[in-house]
Amino acid sequence: MPLIIDAGYATHAGPRERNEDFVGMVTPAEPELSSKGLIAAVADGVSGSEGGRQASEYTVRGLLADYYATPETWPVTQALDKVIKAINSWVQKQGSSRRELAGMATTLTSVVLRGRFYYFAHVGDSRLYLLRDGRLSRLTTDHVWDRPEMQHVLTRAVGLDSRLAIDHGMGPLQEGDVFLLATDGVWATMSEYDLCHHLSHLLGGDADASAVGTALVENAVRAGTKDNCSALVLRVATLPDENLRDAVSGSRRLPVPPKLKPGQLIDHLEVEEAIHASQATLLYRVVDRHSGRKLVLKTLHPDRADDPAERSAFAHEEWLAKRVVARFFPQVIAAEDRNWLYYLTTWHEGDTLQQRLDAGLHFTAPEAIAIGTRLIRAIGALHRRSILHRDIKPANVHLGADGELRVLDFGVAQSGLEQEDAVDAPQAGTPSFLAPEQFNGEPPSRRTDLYAAGVTLYLVLTRHYPYGEIEPFQRPKFGNPVPPSRYRPDIPLWLENVLMKAVARDPQDRYETAEEFELALERGASNPTPRRTAGMPLAKRDPAMLWRAVASMSIVLNLLLLYLIVVR
Repeated sequence: MPLIIDAGYATHAGPRERNEDFVGMVTPAEPELSSKGLIAAVADGVSGSEGGRQASEYTVRGLLADYYATPETWPVTQALDKVIKAINSWVQKQGSSRRELAGMATTLTSVVLRGRFYYFAHVGDSRLYLLRDGRLSRLTTDHVWDRPEMQHVLTRAVGLDSRLAIDHGMGPLQEGDVFLLATDGVWATMSEYDLCHHLSHLLGGDADASAVGTALVENAVRAGTKDNCSALVLRVATLPDENLRDAVSGSRRLPVPPKLKPGQLIDHLEVEEAIHASQATLLYRVVDRHSGRKLVLKTLHPDRADDPAERSAFAHEEWLAKRVVARFFPQVIAAEDRNWLYYLTTWHEGDTLQQRLDAGLHFTAPEAIAIGTRLIRAIGALHRRSILHRDIKPANVHLGADGELRVLDFGVAQSGLEQEDAVDAPQAGTPSFLAPEQFNGEPPSRRTDLYAAGVTLYLVLTRHYPYGEIEPFQRPKFGNPVPPSRYRPDIPLWLENVLMKAVARDPQDRYETAEEFELALERGASNPTPRRTAGMPLAKRDPAMLWRAVASMSIVLNLLLLYLIVVR
């Protein structure tokens, strides 16, 4: 579903001979609508100057054109800031170099609606209002002198000074939101109650945006306004699904909470205990005071609060977690009126595989097979959503008291769902579970996730790693994996063959898909996986044949020696 907006405007010269206001809007098609959004702006040229109209028109036209020429990698606020300041330099230069344009300046109020957020840039005394849930809020501040007799004199305007300070803001969008951009000829003649009354006709379906804009301007003229009157009205009809760009933008506006202690409150959530702490993130078990429900709260470590890369990665993690709606994963819970940077997931009683291993629990082969089958199904669910987990290990596999297996932590997960989602970090994850090719800079793949799952099952059964434990920053050399039967002679041969294929050094020798791996575990001894022999020493793959070969060579050599003796 795309972003759909009902828009309309009206402008009138009022009692003046010339209309120095200028109104403009761009509603692009895809892909610009998703990447850059739609933009609307009003400007009120400074009266008493020949350049007032030129300043307002040039500023609005320049902003609408140049905004879409900025790089897509720039945040919206950065793009607006760069464009408006460039326009200010040109307007200020024209006003100072051309006598007939002396004092050339204008107010400017603009808003960008992109995805599920709005962004605005403002200078001067034109205004931006938001009507939401029947309540009208003014989002901008007038840049005028504080003294009553000087409130019509601007302290900031485009072209007024070579240096321009621009007010910026942003916030989430909701369906039904109504925005009003108006010059002082409109808002100065009407109370906020009257503005709200006119805009409310949009919500009731009594009028469209064009009719409301016209009604506002006509009302201002009838009220005896002494200035030009312009009103631009936008109503949000439908919102698109949240994309990664929106999630990253939203993460920038929220502060990171300090370290929390049991009993403390964050919004309406009470902290029960700290669950886990890493260098980048913190996890807490919390209780929602509204519902009494136990949840998991994940947030950035306060030391990473000012790191844009960490904020983006955290937003990316939350965005991915929202998209894996399946029983194999904790589910993200919507956090309403969130005032801090965090996200919530369901909390489940139970332990991770690593916790059970650390507690000394030993798993039988049937138990490991059951765990492996469910783990591979979870990985398959991720792969069907074009998501690579990249950190499958016992610490991220949770065995719930409800009998469900859940995969945790999407901190280094990677998705092919968006172009900006690419991650140039092939070794992200835990070293002992990284596939051999990743140490050579090869990118992660489905096979690397399945390799990590194979190492996890190998470790669960044997408490050893197939290639030995690998320390961080170590550059390992991979030989042949140690057969798990060396540590667990009771492991069935068919299961050993499955694990050896899963952790093969060459990615081409491993399982290609999760479905193939799952089938190998499920069919078990009834249709066993053949033993991979390529590259394996003869002494390991068939010791009896080795000794028969040695005996045959010995006989041949003895016969040859006997022949030489007889000939002499």
